[in-house]
Amino acid sequence: MYLNETEKAFAQELLDFIHESPSSFHAVESIKKILVPQGFQELSFAEKWNLTKEGKYFVTHNNSALIAFVIGKGEPKQHGFRIIAAHTDSPSFRIKTLPEISVESHYLKLNLETYGGPILNTWLDRPLSIAGQIILRGKSHFQPQKKLINTDQPLLVIPNLAIHMNRKINEGMELNRQKDMLPLLAQITEDLQSKGAITHFLAKELECLPDDILDFDLFLYESDKGCFVGLQQEFISSPRLDDLAMIHAGTYSIAKAKPSLTTQILACFDHEECGSTSKQGAASPLLSNVLERILLAQAKDREDYFRALDHSFLISADMAHALHPNSTEKHDPIHHPILNGGPVIKINANQSYTTDAESAAVFKSLCQSVNVPVQTFFNRSDERGGSTIGPISSQHLPIRSVDIGNPILAMHSVRELGGVKDHLAVTKVFNAFYEEA
Repeated sequence: MYLNETEKAFAQELLDFIHESPSSFHAVESIKKILVPQGFQELSFAEKWNLTKEGKYFVTHNNSALIAFVIGKGEPKQHGFRIIAAHTDSPSFRIKTLPEISVESHYLKLNLETYGGPILNTWLDRPLSIAGQIILRGKSHFQPQKKLINTDQPLLVIPNLAIHMNRKINEGMELNRQKDMLPLLAQITEDLQSKGAITHFLAKELECLPDDILDFDLFLYESDKGCFVGLQQEFISSPRLDDLAMIHAGTYSIAKAKPSLTTQILACFDHEECGSTSKQGAASPLLSNVLERILLAQAKDREDYFRALDHSFLISADMAHALHPNSTEKHDPIHHPILNGGPVIKINANQSYTTDAESAAVFKSLCQSVNVPVQTFFNRSDERGGSTIGPISSQHLPIRSVDIGNPILAMHSVRELGGVKDHLAVTKVFNAFYEEA
């Protein structure tokens, strides 16, 4: 397989982006670092918007969701919106409040709850770090300070039970989320205060008083950076490919795309992995509110808004399942997406995906226009698959939509496996989507 230097370099940019985005909060900051140098201005939901044709803007919500947009040169009621939607979160473990658990006064472990649907056993015996958002005492009760933290060093490990104590482990073992998935943090000594150890550690990192920390949203992540693997270095082994690969491709595309007649939108939602029902999730009116405010800021009315929706198109961009080399029987008999085979159109008759024949044809045509191969995915008819933000967004936005994603293996593992060629390929399609009339 021939990989050109551009494909390798862009895949390396993805690995760097993921490494700098260990939580959804950090992912939003990483997106900003790409957008701001390209002239994007941050807006506030609390202020009146003054927008100009071809102007570049973004808004954030909860520090974990972001919507970026470029105002089109044409009339919204005639040219509508081109939307790429993805999600900033990935399956993980969230640290509970007052998390320290002492084990016979010798070990200190942390109390966690599972976030989303991780493959539990992939998190065992790996160096883990902590990242997220800390809430500090602020000027008023309703305006606390928010600070991001990334320990950026191995702090934790969830140890396996030795085979000598569990002789049937290789025959399969069900892991209990409350018992088996609690990470070891430290050895209790005279120098370590076990009660409040995490709060004191965070206070030291942030150079603040422990009493100033009111609460936190902290998650575990694997500390090892992603890398290329394979005899030809054709694969990407990395945490959080689902869905930061689509976030990175969408961000790069909207940052580099030339303004067109249509208004270009990138919607980066949080909480897809647990149902999208938060104020910053795809099930909220966040995106529809932003679209309407874009028109109101251009002195358009609600009638123009509904007319604009009729001329709009949404790409729901979330990763897809590649053919598994050891479990081909788990796939549809015919549709076998492979790594480095190009983006995948995801189709389901029962609307787990929004794709229909028309929207699939639109995406296929875009792929052909930039010489990118395209694949299709169907679940086996006797297996129930997952869903994503496409159907959820359609509850608020009745516009044409297609569900797509790059193929990966080991989805929801602590490390997933993708194709080097696919990342640049889907970005080319996203560019065409934004720029084509």
